[in-house]
Amino acid sequence: MRVSRRRFLVTAAALGASALLAACGPGQATPTPAPQPTPTTAPPGQQPAATPTPAAAATTPTVAATQPTKTLRFGCAVSLSGIFAAGAQATIVNCYKLWQKDVNDAGGIQLSDGRYMVDIIWADDQSNPEECIRQVQRLITQEKVDFLIPPYSTGINHAVAPIFHQNGYPQAAVATWVTEEDARRFPYFFSFLGRPEQYAEQGIVELLKYLNGQGKVGKRVAMPYVDAEFALDFVKPLRPALQAAGFEIVYDQGYPMEISDMQSIITEIMRLNPDAVVAISYPNDSMLYVPAMKVLGYNPTVFFAANGPNYTFFIGTYGEDAEGVMGLGGIDVRNRQIVDFYNRYRDFTGQEADRWGGHVYYIVGQAIQQAFERVGKVDRKAIGEELKNGTFDTIMGPVKLTGNAFLGNWLIGQWQRQPDGKLEYVAIMPRDRAAAEPLVPKPNWKG
Repeated sequence: MRVSRRRFLVTAAALGASALLAACGPGQATPTPAPQPTPTTAPPGQQPAATPTPAAAATTPTVAATQPTKTLRFGCAVSLSGIFAAGAQATIVNCYKLWQKDVNDAGGIQLSDGRYMVDIIWADDQSNPEECIRQVQRLITQEKVDFLIPPYSTGINHAVAPIFHQNGYPQAAVATWVTEEDARRFPYFFSFLGRPEQYAEQGIVELLKYLNGQGKVGKRVAMPYVDAEFALDFVKPLRPALQAAGFEIVYDQGYPMEISDMQSIITEIMRLNPDAVVAISYPNDSMLYVPAMKVLGYNPTVFFAANGPNYTFFIGTYGEDAEGVMGLGGIDVRNRQIVDFYNRYRDFTGQEADRWGGHVYYIVGQAIQQAFERVGKVDRKAIGEELKNGTFDTIMGPVKLTGNAFLGNWLIGQWQRQPDGKLEYVAIMPRDRAAAEPLVPKPNWKG
């Protein structure tokens, strides 16, 4: 398995920090006794409310009056600054703030000894794995939070996984992959976003096979990728899956995360004349492809940029040029609960949510609430078991993990024009749950 220098360093740092925590506290990997939630007093004049049902949790919350409550303290070390800040804000920060508002407006989380409002303590990891380790340590040892919300990015999630595990905190993550090896090492490390091989094989490869069968695309593929753990984990299953399906990879090279211009890479790809450009990219480098392609006059039949087009800052930057661009995720605009979530997110933040992970972060919040309510107390091991084995009612319908991962997400989206003339990032894979047919060839750049 290829291990990048970045992954080696952050893993070594995490193991060192984990050992330090073990030296400072109980030397076991079992959960520490749950801290007593901090009592708070609700606004006067409010009355008790009935416990929300699972079905109610999957619809638009209504404001419920409550009796005086206590507080569950959630901690989240996340990229409030640095290279990952834009992605983290659009996903983790805003989605969990909306979830917090919805839970508290509906009366809080019902445990066996009463209702608890949700309080989130935010910490800035500065888009740095080592800083995230420090902040997670602080949230555990100083803030003594009841539960942790995992950070943003695959690399940072893997850096802090030993810390979560050593201290008995389930890691119910979205912005990461969880491999079978991860699940063996860390039994309560979950990915609600799925597995890389799922997106590679059932997403990209099946899409290209589908388009090739229709005569819309040939079998020559360019695969540039960013040297980050997210991309390396993705490329590992994608490369053999493409080859097994009869596709020829004519370009297969990585580039540094700090890249600032893609013109030399696009020039080389143009020379090789692929039928599809499949870039395994992160948000920052995803934003560099369109300007380079436009300057060089290159408009590939299929253009996929993994993590980037799903954010609406992509369409906010490129407008009409986003039409036909593909990436991970997508939504089904026929699903009323999903559309309702995105409308409420817009009303709450004044912004648009990530069309890959936005609703997934919210369903994780719903799953966490239901796990807490089923267990009835702050017992992190029991909550981890419930997350691992339970089925949860969410805005996506029933959600259940398989091998520590949720495999029911939409895999590939594409910006397509809707009947009202607006562009929307609609799910095109897997085909049995797609919201639209793929738009191929990609329309020409507008300017």
